[in-house]
Amino acid sequence: MMTVWTTRTTMADRRPVVSARVRIIGWMFGVLTLALGALVFLTWQVLAARADDSADDELTHEANKFRAFAASPAAASFQRPEDLLDRWLQSNLPDDSEALFTIVNGNPYHRSQGSPPARLDTDAAFVRRLAGATEPAYGWIDSTAGRVRYGVLPVRIGAQPVRAQLVVLEFRDLIAKPSMEAARALVIIAAITLVLAAGASWLVTGRVLAPIRQLRTTAERISETDLRRRIDVVGNDDVAHLARTFNTMLDRLEDAFVAQREFVDNAGHELRTPITVIRGHLELMGDDPRDRAETKALVLDELARMNRMVDDLLVLAKSDRPGFLELGEVNLTELVVEVVAKARPLAERAWRVAATADATILADGQRLTQALMQLVSNAVRHTKTDDRIEVGSYLDADGSVLLWVADSGPGVPPEDRERIFERFARGTAQRRTEGAGLGLAIVRSIARAHGGDVRLAAGPGARFELTLPAGVEAE
Repeated sequence: MMTVWTTRTTMADRRPVVSARVRIIGWMFGVLTLALGALVFLTWQVLAARADDSADDELTHEANKFRAFAASPAAASFQRPEDLLDRWLQSNLPDDSEALFTIVNGNPYHRSQGSPPARLDTDAAFVRRLAGATEPAYGWIDSTAGRVRYGVLPVRIGAQPVRAQLVVLEFRDLIAKPSMEAARALVIIAAITLVLAAGASWLVTGRVLAPIRQLRTTAERISETDLRRRIDVVGNDDVAHLARTFNTMLDRLEDAFVAQREFVDNAGHELRTPITVIRGHLELMGDDPRDRAETKALVLDELARMNRMVDDLLVLAKSDRPGFLELGEVNLTELVVEVVAKARPLAERAWRVAATADATILADGQRLTQALMQLVSNAVRHTKTDDRIEVGSYLDADGSVLLWVADSGPGVPPEDRERIFERFARGTAQRRTEGAGLGLAIVRSIARAHGGDVRLAAGPGARFELTLPAGVEAE
């Protein structure tokens, strides 16, 4: 009886050793799977929504271009709507993700140059539905190339009845392809992370449980050879030390867990932070109306911050792609004056228009305005009421252009002068300000897209100079 009792106790002691290892790995793998799955799903949804917005923006852009063309003096000579539409199709080359075709007298007439992703002008039911349009209409339709955002613009010459339409097609799946490929890459990274986490967990838990197995072996040996010996689990003995070692291991696992959850760069971390804040406050939200109102305000603020972060990330992602800039003639004096006018409502500062160059350059005026406004916002955050902020421009003798924003604030510490232009970088010696640390990175991307750069000049306060190379002056 004594032998049987000892054997059963030994078998019962052996089972939890294996199951404990499996439970540790299972819980960690499950939590990591849920966290990465939620993050990938949210990223996918955000990118999909941005793709829909991009399709709408492109559709609106094409419609506005056609309206401007139809109202131009060059279009006044056309007596038939089909002639007007033909001229528009000849002069307007669509992107790879869009297509144009015309309808005259209820039948498909002509389509834009190139091969569209899908031929919707051959869809008789679709053409018949759009042929009767007398007012602009928009909608969605499925095609062999995925979802398509379409718009139909009726065309009338003088008092003639409407008998022609321009159809604009934006292939949403092609617009979303780069974003979806990035999302799929995140899925692959998440899967690899799970595999590596599982492998690391298996190795670490094996090492962590080794002292417990040794402790069990020692206990079995003592019980079998010397029943008078005991294992003291109180105080600063080996078991207490093992517990502390186990807790240290858990700390390392937590650090590894956090590291595994991050994506390729800090973007994943920055996007998860507002999600965590929102979830935490929603979980703690009670029934008190004041508590609910405060939580709602915080959630909306975090969502707005996440939206700004996604917008900034998209700007940085597009900055290296063709078509990021829409070049046109930009008057430097008007640019500086416009930026200062837009900046005045931001804060009570001593706003100044410094020296301006009376010159017109070939550049993207909206992107340059975005860069200068980013520098102005940065200056506002680091200055006080009535501090000086000035914006200026200068055309050098060699044709290079200098745009700057200067302030009389505390300036930038020497150790931060280079790193502040990196993505997600913030000053180490300054108070933490709102934002993800992407503003100056966006300014640098815009400057480099123009072939120039941005630098922080020496001197009192902070003076950020955006340089554009020679040869950009418009004729």
